[in-house]
Amino acid sequence: MGAQILDGTVLAEQARAQVRAQVAELRRAGASVKLASLIVGSPPPGMLYAGSQRKTCEQVGIEYDLRQLPDDADARAIIAEITRLNHDPSVTGILLLMPMPDGVDPTLMQYHIDPYKDVEGVNPSNIGFCFYGEPIIAPCAALAAVELVRASGRELRGSEAVVVGQGAIVGRPITTFLLHEMATVTGCHIATRDLIAHTRRADILVVAVGKPNLIRAKHVKPGAVVIDVGVNRITSTGGDGKTKTVTVGDVAFDEVKEVAGAITPVPGGVGPVTVAMLLRNTVEAARKQMEGRKHG
Repeated sequence: MGAQILDGTVLAEQARAQVRAQVAELRRAGASVKLASLIVGSPPPGMLYAGSQRKTCEQVGIEYDLRQLPDDADARAIIAEITRLNHDPSVTGILLLMPMPDGVDPTLMQYHIDPYKDVEGVNPSNIGFCFYGEPIIAPCAALAAVELVRASGRELRGSEAVVVGQGAIVGRPITTFLLHEMATVTGCHIATRDLIAHTRRADILVVAVGKPNLIRAKHVKPGAVVIDVGVNRITSTGGDGKTKTVTVGDVAFDEVKEVAGAITPVPGGVGPVTVAMLLRNTVEAARKQMEGRKHG
């Protein structure tokens, strides 16, 4: 029969509807809900993402502010702008748009974002609190992966889960979230020997590596839920002999869908849900800041 296709666009729209209602509720309570994105110069990928963010925020009632720094802004100037946004009470969420200029470490810049305004959930405080099951704001992609597992209907408690890729922002938080859901989790990475021996026993397989088509049908247990977090741009040759650039995941979708019980496509799977989780985090940040002012 083939796998159930976990359509991220449907799940994302449901999440956006919830966010829209929550934003309206916060505004009625007198709270600001405003996302500020910081970009250096006008890099095309960053500007394209900013335009998409603005449109998405407008759809759910979140105010959007794009802060542009000059092309030659250095780390000190970026940190100074982040500090201003941290202290601006009208700004409830901060997002750093990539790419950063040469010589500027984006991870170090993200560390300067107030954990309560860090809507991507990448500040060390937020990553660290994931281990306690109580993040201030949780990492978006990790949240999206778990939401999609839930959408499959698969019981997390007691399931055998394998997470391939243990990056600090995606893989490790997903591993931690699954542990908190009482799954039995194996974390695989570049040094893992005999990867297939681990993946073949997974009821839930999450892949976040950044290597096109790493996971083939032979890696997957029949009936498993497969969540593909990878986003890779590759050149493909069509039947007409022409080449084009396409987006693929870390999972060989056409192969694996014939074996898996449920699978996310790329694009259209984890990506849209990650954006929806960013919106949800923006609302959560505004709520926590409003509660902090009430109790302060």
